Amino acid sequence: MRRVYRDNRAMKSLQLKPGKEKSLLRRHPWVFDGAVATDGATDSATRDLVAGETVRIDSASGQFLGWAAYSPQSKIRARVWNFDEAQRIDASFFIAACARSISARGLFDIQSNGLRLIHGESDGLPGLVVDRYGDTLVAQFSSCGSERFKAVIVDALLEQTGLTRLYERSDASVRALEGLPEATGWLAGSGSTELMLTEHDWKLSLDIAEGHKTGFYLDQRDSRHKFSHTVRRMGLRRVLNCYSYTGGFAVAALSGGAEHVTSIDSSGPAIERAIANVALNGFDALRTTMLDADVNASLRQYVKDGATFDAIVLDPPKFAPTAHHADRAARAYKDINRLALMLLEPGGVLFTYSCSGGISADLFHKIVAGAGIDAGVDAYITERMGGAPDHPMTVNFPEGEYLKGLVLIKK
Repeated sequence: MRRVYRDNRAMKSLQLKPGKEKSLLRRHPWVFDGAVATDGATDSATRDLVAGETVRIDSASGQFLGWAAYSPQSKIRARVWNFDEAQRIDASFFIAACARSISARGLFDIQSNGLRLIHGESDGLPGLVVDRYGDTLVAQFSSCGSERFKAVIVDALLEQTGLTRLYERSDASVRALEGLPEATGWLAGSGSTELMLTEHDWKLSLDIAEGHKTGFYLDQRDSRHKFSHTVRRMGLRRVLNCYSYTGGFAVAALSGGAEHVTSIDSSGPAIERAIANVALNGFDALRTTMLDADVNASLRQYVKDGATFDAIVLDPPKFAPTAHHADRAARAYKDINRLALMLLEPGGVLFTYSCSGGISADLFHKIVAGAGIDAGVDAYITERMGGAPDHPMTVNFPEGEYLKGLVLIKK
Protein backbone atom coordinates (compact mmCIF):
# COMPACT_ATOMS: atom_id res chain seq x y z
CA MET A 1 0.00 0.00 0.00
CA ARG A 2 1.40 3.37 -0.99
CA ARG A 3 1.96 6.03 1.63
CA VAL A 4 0.03 9.28 1.49
CA TYR A 5 1.84 12.62 1.71
CA ARG A 6 0.71 16.14 2.36
CA ASP A 7 -0.11 18.44 -0.54
CA ASN A 8 2.53 21.06 -1.40
CA ARG A 9 0.22 23.88 -0.45
CA ALA A 10 0.66 22.95 3.21
CA MET A 11 4.43 22.80 3.00
CA LYS A 12 6.80 25.09 4.87
CA SER A 13 9.42 27.09 3.02
CA LEU A 14 13.12 27.78 2.96
CA GLN A 15 14.07 31.32 2.08
CA LEU A 16 17.41 31.99 0.46
CA LYS A 17 19.83 34.79 1.15
CA PRO A 18 19.87 37.69 -1.32
CA GLY A 19 21.67 36.74 -4.53
CA LYS A 20 21.60 33.01 -3.82
CA GLU A 21 18.75 32.26 -6.20
CA LYS A 22 20.83 32.35 -9.39
CA SER A 23 21.66 28.66 -9.59
CA LEU A 24 18.04 27.66 -9.06
CA LEU A 25 16.90 30.09 -11.75
CA ARG A 26 19.26 28.11 -14.01
CA ARG A 27 17.45 24.98 -12.76
CA HIS A 28 20.36 23.53 -10.86
CA PRO A 29 18.81 21.18 -8.25
CA TRP A 30 21.04 21.77 -5.21
CA VAL A 31 20.58 24.27 -2.38
CA PHE A 32 23.63 24.46 -0.10
CA ASP A 33 23.32 25.27 3.59
CA GLY A 34 25.20 28.55 3.17
CA ALA A 35 22.55 29.81 0.75
CA VAL A 36 19.69 29.48 3.25
CA ALA A 37 18.66 32.54 5.24
CA THR A 38 19.02 32.02 8.99
CA ASP A 39 16.82 34.77 10.39
CA GLY A 40 14.34 34.01 13.15
CA ALA A 41 11.39 33.58 10.79
CA THR A 42 13.19 30.99 8.70
CA ASP A 43 14.40 29.07 11.76
CA SER A 44 10.83 28.95 13.05
CA ALA A 45 9.51 27.76 9.68
CA THR A 46 11.92 24.82 9.45
CA ARG A 47 12.30 23.84 13.10
CA ASP A 48 9.68 21.08 12.88
CA LEU A 49 10.61 19.80 9.43
CA VAL A 50 11.21 16.09 9.10
CA ALA A 51 14.19 14.88 7.07
CA GLY A 52 13.09 14.35 3.48
CA GLU A 53 9.98 16.48 3.82
CA THR A 54 9.07 18.62 0.82
CA VAL A 55 9.72 22.33 1.25
CA ARG A 56 9.04 25.36 -0.90
CA ILE A 57 12.21 27.25 -1.88
CA ASP A 58 11.78 31.03 -2.10
CA SER A 59 14.18 33.78 -3.02
CA ALA A 60 14.92 36.59 -0.57
CA SER A 61 12.19 38.61 -2.28
CA GLY A 62 9.64 35.81 -1.95
CA GLN A 63 9.83 34.49 -5.52
CA PHE A 64 9.02 30.79 -5.86
CA LEU A 65 12.05 28.80 -7.03
CA GLY A 66 11.22 25.12 -6.57
CA TRP A 67 9.90 22.22 -4.50
CA ALA A 68 12.71 20.38 -2.73
CA ALA A 69 13.47 17.63 -0.23
CA TYR A 70 14.84 19.00 3.04
CA SER A 71 17.99 17.50 4.54
CA PRO A 72 18.83 19.00 7.95
CA GLN A 73 22.32 17.43 8.32
CA SER A 74 23.70 17.66 4.80
CA LYS A 75 25.72 20.50 3.31
CA ILE A 76 23.26 20.17 0.44
CA ARG A 77 20.37 21.40 2.56
CA ALA A 78 17.72 20.77 -0.08
CA ARG A 79 17.48 18.91 -3.39
CA VAL A 80 14.91 20.17 -5.87
CA TRP A 81 12.25 17.79 -7.18
CA ASN A 82 10.54 20.26 -9.50
CA PHE A 83 10.64 23.92 -10.54
CA ASP A 84 6.92 24.29 -11.36
CA GLU A 85 4.93 25.99 -8.60
CA ALA A 86 1.76 24.13 -9.65
CA GLN A 87 3.38 20.71 -9.37
CA ARG A 88 2.38 18.53 -6.43
CA ILE A 89 5.08 16.32 -4.95
CA ASP A 90 3.04 13.24 -4.19
CA ALA A 91 2.82 9.60 -5.25
CA SER A 92 1.66 10.55 -8.74
CA PHE A 93 4.74 12.73 -9.22
CA PHE A 94 7.13 9.85 -8.48
CA ILE A 95 5.17 7.37 -10.57
CA ALA A 96 5.39 9.74 -13.55
CA ALA A 97 9.07 10.56 -12.95
CA CYS A 98 10.04 6.88 -12.85
CA ALA A 99 8.02 6.21 -16.01
CA ARG A 100 9.77 9.03 -17.90
CA SER A 101 13.20 7.82 -16.89
CA ILE A 102 12.54 4.20 -17.80
CA SER A 103 10.97 5.22 -21.12
CA ALA A 104 14.00 7.37 -21.99
CA ARG A 105 16.25 4.29 -21.88
CA GLY A 106 14.49 3.08 -25.00
CA LEU A 107 16.31 5.86 -26.88
CA PHE A 108 19.71 4.26 -26.27
CA ASP A 109 21.33 1.27 -27.97
CA ILE A 110 22.31 -0.80 -24.93
CA GLN A 111 24.05 -4.05 -25.86
CA SER A 112 23.48 -5.62 -22.47
CA ASN A 113 20.84 -6.98 -20.12
CA GLY A 114 22.21 -4.58 -17.51
CA LEU A 115 21.37 -0.90 -17.67
CA ARG A 116 20.78 2.12 -15.47
CA LEU A 117 17.10 3.01 -15.33
CA ILE A 118 17.33 6.05 -13.03
CA HIS A 119 20.39 8.27 -12.70
CA GLY A 120 19.65 10.65 -9.84
CA GLU A 121 19.56 14.35 -10.56
CA SER A 122 19.95 13.82 -14.30
CA ASP A 123 16.55 12.11 -14.30
CA GLY A 124 14.96 14.58 -11.91
CA LEU A 125 15.14 12.20 -8.94
CA PRO A 126 17.99 13.40 -6.70
CA GLY A 127 19.58 10.74 -4.54
CA LEU A 128 18.06 7.81 -6.42
CA VAL A 129 19.96 5.30 -8.57
CA VAL A 130 18.28 2.23 -10.05
CA ASP A 131 20.02 -0.43 -12.14
CA ARG A 132 18.49 -3.41 -13.86
CA TYR A 133 20.35 -6.72 -14.17
CA GLY A 134 18.16 -9.06 -16.18
CA ASP A 135 15.14 -9.88 -14.03
CA THR A 136 16.42 -8.03 -10.96
CA LEU A 137 16.36 -4.36 -9.96
CA VAL A 138 18.93 -2.83 -7.61
CA ALA A 139 18.23 0.56 -6.04
CA GLN A 140 20.26 3.02 -3.99
CA PHE A 141 18.41 5.62 -1.92
CA SER A 142 21.14 8.07 -0.91
CA SER A 143 19.21 11.21 0.08
CA CYS A 144 16.61 12.05 2.69
CA GLY A 145 14.07 12.81 -0.03
CA SER A 146 14.44 9.53 -1.90
CA GLU A 147 14.41 7.67 1.43
CA ARG A 148 11.15 9.30 2.47
CA PHE A 149 9.40 8.28 -0.75
CA LYS A 150 11.01 4.84 -0.94
CA ALA A 151 7.76 2.84 -0.73
CA VAL A 152 6.14 4.80 -3.55
CA ILE A 153 9.23 4.50 -5.73
CA VAL A 154 9.57 0.75 -5.15
CA ASP A 155 5.92 0.19 -6.10
CA ALA A 156 6.35 2.31 -9.24
CA LEU A 157 9.51 0.50 -10.35
CA LEU A 158 8.00 -2.96 -9.96
CA GLU A 159 4.78 -2.01 -11.71
CA GLN A 160 6.46 -0.25 -14.64
CA THR A 161 9.12 -2.91 -15.28
CA GLY A 162 6.92 -5.92 -14.59
CA LEU A 163 9.68 -7.38 -12.41
CA THR A 164 9.23 -8.93 -8.98
CA ARG A 165 12.74 -8.71 -7.48
CA LEU A 166 14.24 -5.50 -6.12
CA TYR A 167 17.34 -5.40 -3.93
CA GLU A 168 18.40 -2.33 -1.94
CA ARG A 169 22.05 -1.23 -1.86
CA SER A 170 21.74 1.93 0.19
CA ASP A 171 25.19 1.52 1.73
CA ALA A 172 27.12 4.32 0.02
CA SER A 173 29.10 6.64 2.31
CA VAL A 174 26.97 9.63 1.27
CA ARG A 175 24.13 8.20 3.38
CA ALA A 176 26.06 9.17 6.51
CA LEU A 177 26.27 12.78 5.30
CA GLU A 178 22.47 12.76 5.13
CA GLY A 179 22.19 11.35 8.64
CA LEU A 180 20.87 8.05 7.27
CA PRO A 181 22.00 4.56 8.33
CA GLU A 182 23.07 1.96 5.79
CA ALA A 183 20.28 -0.24 4.46
CA THR A 184 20.63 -3.35 2.31
CA GLY A 185 18.46 -6.34 1.47
CA TRP A 186 15.44 -7.43 -0.54
CA LEU A 187 12.62 -4.89 -0.77
CA ALA A 188 10.67 -7.18 -3.09
CA GLY A 189 11.20 -10.83 -3.95
CA SER A 190 14.06 -12.97 -2.74
CA GLY A 191 16.63 -15.46 -3.92
CA SER A 192 20.28 -15.52 -4.89
CA THR A 193 22.17 -12.25 -5.24
CA GLU A 194 24.57 -13.92 -7.69
CA LEU A 195 23.58 -12.78 -11.19
CA MET A 196 24.81 -13.11 -14.77
CA LEU A 197 25.33 -10.00 -16.87
CA THR A 198 25.45 -10.26 -20.63
CA GLU A 199 27.35 -7.43 -22.30
CA HIS A 200 28.07 -7.36 -26.03
CA ASP A 201 29.29 -10.94 -26.66
CA TRP A 202 30.52 -11.49 -23.10
CA LYS A 203 29.20 -12.95 -19.88
CA LEU A 204 30.15 -11.37 -16.57
CA SER A 205 29.13 -12.68 -13.15
CA LEU A 206 28.39 -10.35 -10.25
CA ASP A 207 26.96 -10.29 -6.75
CA ILE A 208 24.53 -7.42 -6.16
CA ALA A 209 24.91 -7.80 -2.39
CA GLU A 210 28.71 -7.57 -2.34
CA GLY A 211 29.85 -5.82 -5.53
CA HIS A 212 30.80 -2.16 -5.82
CA LYS A 213 28.00 0.36 -6.38
CA THR A 214 24.96 -1.76 -7.28
CA GLY A 215 27.13 -4.76 -8.11
CA PHE A 216 29.00 -3.72 -11.27
CA TYR A 217 30.35 -0.72 -13.21
CA LEU A 218 27.72 -0.43 -15.92
CA ASP A 219 28.96 3.07 -16.76
CA GLN A 220 32.09 1.62 -18.43
CA ARG A 221 30.12 -0.57 -20.86
CA ASP A 222 31.00 1.48 -23.95
CA SER A 223 34.61 1.91 -22.89
CA ARG A 224 35.06 -1.84 -22.53
CA HIS A 225 33.68 -2.34 -26.04
CA LYS A 226 35.88 0.44 -27.42
CA PHE A 227 38.93 -1.09 -25.75
CA SER A 228 38.22 -4.53 -27.21
CA HIS A 229 37.85 -3.03 -30.68
CA THR A 230 41.07 -1.02 -30.28
CA VAL A 231 43.06 -4.07 -29.17
CA ARG A 232 41.87 -5.99 -32.22
CA ARG A 233 42.26 -3.16 -34.75
CA MET A 234 45.77 -2.23 -33.60
CA GLY A 235 46.96 -5.76 -32.89
CA LEU A 236 47.88 -4.98 -29.28
CA ARG A 237 49.37 -8.08 -27.68
CA ARG A 238 50.42 -7.35 -24.08
CA VAL A 239 47.84 -5.60 -21.93
CA LEU A 240 48.08 -4.22 -18.39
CA ASN A 241 44.70 -3.78 -16.68
CA CYS A 242 45.04 -1.64 -13.52
CA TYR A 243 42.33 -1.45 -10.85
CA SER A 244 40.84 -4.40 -12.69
CA TYR A 245 37.98 -5.13 -10.27
CA THR A 246 36.16 -8.23 -11.58
CA GLY A 247 37.88 -8.31 -14.96
CA GLY A 248 35.58 -6.49 -17.36
CA PHE A 249 38.45 -4.87 -19.27
CA ALA A 250 40.43 -8.13 -19.13
CA VAL A 251 37.61 -10.02 -20.84
CA ALA A 252 37.32 -7.17 -23.36
CA ALA A 253 41.05 -7.34 -24.15
CA LEU A 254 41.04 -11.12 -24.56
CA SER A 255 37.97 -10.86 -26.77
CA GLY A 256 39.93 -8.36 -28.87
CA GLY A 257 42.72 -10.87 -29.40
CA ALA A 258 45.29 -9.83 -26.79
CA GLU A 259 47.89 -12.53 -26.25
CA HIS A 260 48.27 -11.84 -22.53
CA VAL A 261 46.51 -9.63 -19.99
CA THR A 262 47.93 -8.75 -16.58
CA SER A 263 45.27 -7.53 -14.16
CA ILE A 264 45.99 -5.82 -10.83
CA ASP A 265 43.57 -5.08 -8.00
CA SER A 266 44.00 -4.85 -4.24
CA SER A 267 40.84 -6.88 -3.59
CA GLY A 268 41.32 -10.64 -3.37
CA PRO A 269 37.60 -11.39 -3.90
CA ALA A 270 37.53 -9.16 -7.00
CA ILE A 271 40.54 -10.99 -8.42
CA GLU A 272 38.86 -14.34 -7.78
CA ARG A 273 35.77 -13.21 -9.66
CA ALA A 274 37.94 -11.85 -12.49
CA ILE A 275 39.53 -15.30 -12.84
CA ALA A 276 36.03 -16.81 -12.96
CA ASN A 277 34.87 -14.30 -15.59
CA VAL A 278 37.81 -15.12 -17.84
CA ALA A 279 36.93 -18.82 -17.62
CA LEU A 280 33.23 -18.07 -18.09
CA ASN A 281 34.01 -16.62 -21.52
CA GLY A 282 36.10 -19.60 -22.57
CA PHE A 283 39.52 -17.95 -22.50
CA ASP A 284 42.65 -19.86 -21.51
CA ALA A 285 43.76 -18.89 -18.00
CA LEU A 286 47.37 -19.05 -19.22
CA ARG A 287 46.67 -15.88 -21.21
CA THR A 288 46.17 -13.96 -17.96
CA THR A 289 48.06 -12.99 -14.84
CA MET A 290 45.88 -11.91 -11.91
CA LEU A 291 47.64 -9.99 -9.13
CA ASP A 292 46.20 -9.12 -5.73
CA ALA A 293 48.52 -6.14 -5.23
CA ASP A 294 48.84 -2.37 -4.91
CA VAL A 295 48.68 -0.74 -8.34
CA ASN A 296 51.04 2.14 -7.63
CA ALA A 297 53.72 -0.11 -6.17
CA SER A 298 53.31 -2.55 -9.05
CA LEU A 299 53.71 0.19 -11.65
CA ARG A 300 56.89 1.40 -9.98
CA GLN A 301 58.29 -2.13 -9.93
CA TYR A 302 57.49 -2.62 -13.62
CA VAL A 303 59.34 0.60 -14.45
CA LYS A 304 62.30 -0.53 -12.35
CA ASP A 305 62.31 -3.91 -14.13
CA GLY A 306 62.15 -2.32 -17.58
CA ALA A 307 58.83 -3.95 -18.44
CA THR A 308 56.68 -2.59 -21.27
CA PHE A 309 53.11 -3.08 -22.48
CA ASP A 310 51.21 -2.46 -25.72
CA ALA A 311 48.05 -1.27 -23.96
CA ILE A 312 47.25 -0.10 -20.43
CA VAL A 313 43.95 0.60 -18.70
CA LEU A 314 43.88 2.92 -15.67
CA ASP A 315 40.39 2.85 -14.10
CA PRO A 316 41.03 3.81 -10.46
CA PRO A 317 38.46 4.33 -7.71
CA LYS A 318 37.30 7.79 -6.74
CA PHE A 319 40.34 9.78 -5.57
CA ALA A 320 38.43 13.08 -5.11
CA PRO A 321 34.80 12.79 -3.98
CA THR A 322 34.54 16.61 -3.89
CA ALA A 323 36.48 19.59 -5.23
CA HIS A 324 37.97 19.98 -1.72
CA HIS A 325 40.04 16.84 -2.35
CA ALA A 326 41.10 17.83 -5.87
CA ASP A 327 44.70 18.86 -5.13
CA ARG A 328 45.67 15.65 -3.40
CA ALA A 329 43.78 13.58 -5.96
CA ALA A 330 45.49 15.39 -8.83
CA ARG A 331 48.88 14.27 -7.53
CA ALA A 332 47.70 10.66 -7.34
CA TYR A 333 46.23 10.72 -10.85
CA LYS A 334 49.36 12.35 -12.23
CA ASP A 335 51.65 9.77 -10.67
CA ILE A 336 49.87 6.69 -12.02
CA ASN A 337 49.53 8.23 -15.48
CA ARG A 338 53.22 9.19 -15.50
CA LEU A 339 54.19 5.61 -14.68
CA ALA A 340 51.78 4.17 -17.23
CA LEU A 341 53.13 6.39 -20.01
CA MET A 342 56.66 5.28 -19.14
CA LEU A 343 55.58 1.64 -19.41
CA LEU A 344 53.88 1.99 -22.79
CA GLU A 345 55.67 0.97 -25.96
CA PRO A 346 55.78 3.65 -28.68
CA GLY A 347 52.51 3.27 -30.55
CA GLY A 348 50.96 1.78 -27.42
CA VAL A 349 47.51 2.83 -26.18
CA LEU A 350 46.47 4.16 -22.77
CA PHE A 351 42.82 4.21 -21.69
CA THR A 352 42.83 6.40 -18.57
CA TYR A 353 39.89 7.47 -16.42
CA SER A 354 38.76 9.52 -13.45
CA CYS A 355 35.42 8.89 -11.74
CA SER A 356 36.01 11.70 -9.22
CA GLY A 357 33.31 14.34 -9.16
CA GLY A 358 35.87 16.82 -7.82
CA ILE A 359 38.03 16.48 -10.95
CA SER A 360 36.62 18.22 -14.03
CA ALA A 361 37.29 17.00 -17.57
CA ASP A 362 39.53 20.01 -18.21
CA LEU A 363 41.51 19.42 -15.02
CA PHE A 364 41.89 15.73 -15.83
CA HIS A 365 43.28 16.64 -19.26
CA LYS A 366 45.80 18.96 -17.61
CA ILE A 367 46.79 16.26 -15.09
CA VAL A 368 47.45 13.73 -17.84
CA ALA A 369 49.34 16.34 -19.87
CA GLY A 370 51.53 17.04 -16.84
CA ALA A 371 52.10 13.31 -16.41
CA GLY A 372 53.36 13.13 -20.00
CA ILE A 373 55.75 16.01 -19.43
CA ASP A 374 57.13 14.40 -16.26
CA ALA A 375 57.48 11.06 -18.06
CA GLY A 376 59.33 12.74 -20.91
CA VAL A 377 56.90 11.44 -23.53
CA ASP A 378 54.27 12.86 -25.86
CA ALA A 379 51.03 11.24 -26.93
CA TYR A 380 48.10 11.80 -29.22
CA ILE A 381 44.71 12.17 -27.53
CA THR A 382 42.51 10.25 -29.94
CA GLU A 383 39.24 10.26 -28.03
CA ARG A 384 37.48 11.50 -24.93
CA MET A 385 35.39 8.95 -23.08
CA GLY A 386 32.52 9.27 -20.65
CA GLY A 387 29.81 7.22 -19.04
CA ALA A 388 27.50 5.04 -21.09
CA PRO A 389 24.38 6.84 -22.40
CA ASP A 390 22.13 5.33 -19.74
CA HIS A 391 24.19 7.39 -17.25
CA PRO A 392 23.26 10.77 -18.76
CA MET A 393 24.54 14.24 -18.05
CA THR A 394 22.09 17.11 -18.52
CA VAL A 395 22.65 20.76 -19.41
CA ASN A 396 21.37 21.89 -16.00
CA PHE A 397 23.47 19.47 -13.95
CA PRO A 398 27.07 19.32 -15.22
CA GLU A 399 28.10 17.46 -12.05
CA GLY A 400 26.50 14.44 -13.69
CA GLU A 401 29.69 14.15 -15.76
CA TYR A 402 31.53 12.34 -12.98
CA LEU A 403 33.23 9.80 -15.28
CA LYS A 404 35.73 11.14 -17.78
CA GLY A 405 38.39 9.37 -19.77
CA LEU A 406 41.08 9.88 -22.40
CA VAL A 407 42.43 7.52 -25.02
CA LEU A 408 46.07 8.21 -25.80
CA ILE A 409 48.53 6.76 -28.32
CA LYS A 410 52.16 7.18 -27.28
CA LYS A 411 54.35 8.81 -29.93
